[in-house]
Amino acid sequence: MPSDTFSTQLLDWQAQQGRKDLPWQKSATAYPVWISEIMLQQTQVNTVIPYFQRFMQRFPSVKSLAQAPLDDVLHLWSGLGYYARARNLHQTAQQVWTQHRGRFPNTLDGLTSLPGIGRSTAGAILSLGMNLRAPILDGNVKRVLCRIHGIDRWPGETETQKQLWQLAEALTPTHSFGRYNQAMMDLGALICTRTQPNCPRCPVQHVCQARQYHRTAELPIPKPTKQKPERQVYMLMLLRNQQVWLEKRTAKGIWGGLWSLPEAVSLPALKQLSQQWDVTLSKRQALTPIQHVFTHFKLHIKPYSVRLAAHAKWPSSLPEGRWYDLNCPPAIGLPAPIQILLNAVKK
Repeated sequence: MPSDTFSTQLLDWQAQQGRKDLPWQKSATAYPVWISEIMLQQTQVNTVIPYFQRFMQRFPSVKSLAQAPLDDVLHLWSGLGYYARARNLHQTAQQVWTQHRGRFPNTLDGLTSLPGIGRSTAGAILSLGMNLRAPILDGNVKRVLCRIHGIDRWPGETETQKQLWQLAEALTPTHSFGRYNQAMMDLGALICTRTQPNCPRCPVQHVCQARQYHRTAELPIPKPTKQKPERQVYMLMLLRNQQVWLEKRTAKGIWGGLWSLPEAVSLPALKQLSQQWDVTLSKRQALTPIQHVFTHFKLHIKPYSVRLAAHAKWPSSLPEGRWYDLNCPPAIGLPAPIQILLNAVKK
């Protein structure tokens, strides 16, 4: 099928059945498109919507985001995961405000030079937020292209990525670029879903090789599976009245820049840490362990809770920390497992 026929059929379908009421579509300019695209990485639309709405209410412009403390940004991001996205978001806002006079670059190279913006995100900002021609290649689009063209390789392979970008570029029309890209995303989200795609309702089913050869359940080829390594960490919950001691993590690494409990790699190390606070750990102070799954590993958290005596000594040197008031929680960024532990001890 010629690319112009393909795009015309998709645009016709999108006009009638595509998504038009997503909150970031109400003002399709670069800033809200950028915020939504970053949030939607690795995260479902229904999860993102309330986060996006709260975020835009607090940071309605790139200036307000650039001038906000990082803690405020991380607080509103808490629960979305992949916190490097939030840190990159904050850095990009600062660069756009100070180096680009508050306006996003209108070129692919300019956008991809900013922290956290890859080629597909840049394409979305250009096409949806600036009405400039640029292809996109998010997860939905990859799935649609793999099925239509019968690509039987994992989309994450370098050569497959190259082929998919060539297809995305060739199929993007010379007009209505933003609406076409939205149509491709809508097709993947509403029709060409990961499981049980609704092929009879697909506007381009007649050119889909996966449907023709009964391979919709096979394509795209999944990522080769590897057993996730498992790690464990011991955490110390120090209680003083209705407050819990938290420490700020370094900017890089897991939960970078967020507030967490003091931790150790082993129980003996945690006991040694607790002695700095003039407390001794015992089995009865162990809380219910919890598990948190990251992209690349599983983390087993074994928390211990101790209440500090009024005369407890303070360690001579401490990392950057603060007392977290359980009754009046401060607006700071917390990893989801830490929030769960704080809620549990409050109850």
